[in-house]
Amino acid sequence: MAPKFDTIVLGGGIVGVSVAVHLQQRGRAVALVDRKAPGSETSLGNAGLIQREGVYPYPFPRSARALLSYASNRALDARYHPRAMPRLAPFLLRYWWHSEPTRHAAIARAYVTLIEHCITEHRILAEAAGASELLRHEGWLKLFRTRAMEDEELRAAEQCHNEFGVNFEALDKARLHALEPDLSTDVIGALRYTTADSVTDPQGLVLAYERHFRVLGGRVFIGDAATLAPQWRVSTEEGEIEGQSVVVAMGPWSDGIASKLGYDVPFAVKRGYHMHYAAEPGARLHHPVLDAENGFLIAPMARGIRLTTGVELGLRDTPKTPVQLAAVEPAARELFPLRARLDDEPWMGCRPCTPDMLPIIGAAPRHKGMWFAFGHAHHGLTLGPVTGRLIAEMMTGSETICDPKPFRVERFRV
Repeated sequence: MAPKFDTIVLGGGIVGVSVAVHLQQRGRAVALVDRKAPGSETSLGNAGLIQREGVYPYPFPRSARALLSYASNRALDARYHPRAMPRLAPFLLRYWWHSEPTRHAAIARAYVTLIEHCITEHRILAEAAGASELLRHEGWLKLFRTRAMEDEELRAAEQCHNEFGVNFEALDKARLHALEPDLSTDVIGALRYTTADSVTDPQGLVLAYERHFRVLGGRVFIGDAATLAPQWRVSTEEGEIEGQSVVVAMGPWSDGIASKLGYDVPFAVKRGYHMHYAAEPGARLHHPVLDAENGFLIAPMARGIRLTTGVELGLRDTPKTPVQLAAVEPAARELFPLRARLDDEPWMGCRPCTPDMLPIIGAAPRHKGMWFAFGHAHHGLTLGPVTGRLIAEMMTGSETICDPKPFRVERFRV
């Protein structure tokens, strides 16, 4: 007889693991299913930021000047695959529409209700999992090379502070280099987002949360989510398992399961790359730092200095094309004294995106016992634990940490 669970969670990334933990804490018998070990896909490769300041999701550029600059396909912060554009165009058009300033501001007012809890929820879960040492509480830095960029970003930071209470520090050149003496002297200043946390090992954090889930009594299976069948069964290496409910938390693969069951969710991915480097002897990086003009981030990680790229627009399963990484690496070496690459090849992952920049969190309207928790774009790590809490509260009929209505899949009329 197939083992039976209250809930099957599909997806072993930060969102799926967090959902599983929160449900198990609330007395549910939970099975966590993924094709690989937890934390092995998208959650492995991010920049390690828990972005309390990220109230305004990343919009699509709308000015003619910006669009023309990206059309050349030589920008450092965003590239695209020309052959993918016919398939991506309908999504990008909706993304562009939602990025209009008035609509974007309304999205931020909904988004803040979720993201304002990201730090506290991570710290609670990390403490319970014995992983607090993986979190850094010093914030992160956005660096500037020109006064024009500095002024633009300072105005945006002041707006977020006034509207949503996002705290920051403006650093002149002297204060910046007192914090990070090994950065290039070409950098003239920075914003330090003081209420953000960062992670020294994103995969290690997911694995710590997964171990905590198992300590609570949860079960982890290697299995194939594509075998999911109502009501609700999925095949694993240990045989078929059954659940009274199922949560789809598969990041960039979630739309495949949703579409199989008849949900036409508007969905695309933003691909990104990373590489680890050794630092020159004696050089140290204390904070994650984003080069605002060149569109890359370097962060001190357990493995070395991680360089992460901006956005590559393409189809999820096409081969790697790490031209962005090659393009920004010289600028990263100029910014901070990097030595040899430490990885055999660049890592690539896919950020799961919706056109209105909000995640999909809530019940599937036409299938009893089916729930969605995906589409977190650049903020999967940031929103994993609070998403887990919100889904668990909704599934158990508890008072919710925020109003879930803005995140329902029904907003797309699926």
